[in-house]
Amino acid sequence: MASVEDLLSHALKTASRLGASYSEARFENGVSEIFVLRNGVVDVSARAVSRGIGVRVLYNKALGFSSTSDLTRKGVSDAVKKAVELAKASTRLVSKGVSMSEEKMEKARVAVKPRVRHENVSTEDKTELLKLGDAAIVEAAERRGVKAVARMLELSLGRLEKHVINTDGADVYLDKPLSALICIFTLFGEGRYLQRYISLGESRGWEAVERWRLDETMKEEASAVSEAVRGAVEPPKGKMDVILGSEIIGLVCHESAGHPGEADRMLGREAAQAGETYITREHLGSRIGSEHVTIVDNPALPNSFGYYLYDDEGVKVSERVLIERGVIKELLHNRETAPEFGVKSNAASRASSYNREPIVRMANTYMKPGDHSLEELIEDVKEGVYVKSYMEWNIDDKRWNQRYVGVEAYLIKDGELGPMVYQPVIELTTQGLYSAIDALGRDLKFYAGYCGKGDPMQAIPVWFGGPSARLRNIRLGHVAAQ
Repeated sequence: MASVEDLLSHALKTASRLGASYSEARFENGVSEIFVLRNGVVDVSARAVSRGIGVRVLYNKALGFSSTSDLTRKGVSDAVKKAVELAKASTRLVSKGVSMSEEKMEKARVAVKPRVRHENVSTEDKTELLKLGDAAIVEAAERRGVKAVARMLELSLGRLEKHVINTDGADVYLDKPLSALICIFTLFGEGRYLQRYISLGESRGWEAVERWRLDETMKEEASAVSEAVRGAVEPPKGKMDVILGSEIIGLVCHESAGHPGEADRMLGREAAQAGETYITREHLGSRIGSEHVTIVDNPALPNSFGYYLYDDEGVKVSERVLIERGVIKELLHNRETAPEFGVKSNAASRASSYNREPIVRMANTYMKPGDHSLEELIEDVKEGVYVKSYMEWNIDDKRWNQRYVGVEAYLIKDGELGPMVYQPVIELTTQGLYSAIDALGRDLKFYAGYCGKGDPMQAIPVWFGGPSARLRNIRLGHVAAQ
């Protein structure tokens, strides 16, 4: 049986023989375990394997992509032939054609070694961990006279191997573990309910799960939400100062800086699937926020959920500065979009599986922190609200108008935290939000997620984050007033 390296090399040779001016072959081996606990009962315990090779070719300035799970020379040859056929068929549909940017290609091997391998932890211990987290939610709610009417915890543990080569000289290998947890619970009492969504993820082994202290984390979260259900007061209305927690700031960065900063979206290629963008070519270099706002995307953050050092086109990563001191600076590019703007690729090409074509994607998007403590942000607010976390959010297709509904939130009076407030609503434009920021905390935190994009849909692991941020003189509403 041919080795993976031989099959990848065979793919490139076959593509060249069939007339492709460029080709790339990407092997992926993804193994994952999934455990789902619903209301204290194990609902799913499964193992999934995804293993195969994806091939992309450039023929007469048209791209073609195909894939196969048949890891034989014949299987790979058939996939290459299909990719070339698709590229040939596409030449009639493209007017300008595709160019690939010239990049420095390297040979590299990146391996993230877990301290504790997932397979060395028993199934019983994995499900017991979820049960402890679930019990912590129920107990914390009951202690405050609130009922946990629905709970779901999902633990996903996996390993990803990836090997990419292309005819421009790239030869890069990645091997990393992935640990992820999603928790959703709904609490009800006093005729009111609140729902909390928590997502954690890292490119680490079981040691990441241990670090999350699931039972303590769920206890803290459920305790806070229970207090809000039971005794939160109606939020004030009108214009005031608002402090947004790092969780909300991270989501804002992902949705209203990261997505609109994808170059393929600006070129209209995402309009039918995931929407458009408020950013045009003319907006590059223009101001959209205060000087405190710097937003970057950096795949190289150690242990991050979106971690990689070379993208799926073989380009080495660097920090991408999307907004610098309030000014739109950089877009996310792959080798296809970069020539359209006269720039180099910044290694934003990612695919969710061997059977998906790599497209422009985020990795770890966040706002750079400031130098204030949370207490210092609060003490300079005469009247306002601190919204630590969100229950619901919405944003339009162009990533301009957005709305966030708080779940854990507190009234601020004369620089001190007061009672909790129930479902405060922040609704404003992207520019309005970024322009209102006048100070940032130093409490930089990250949150995990699976970012969806493309057709067929590709969900990839990402981090988003930031510090707490103080916004001056913005309009606050509440759910009942909508």
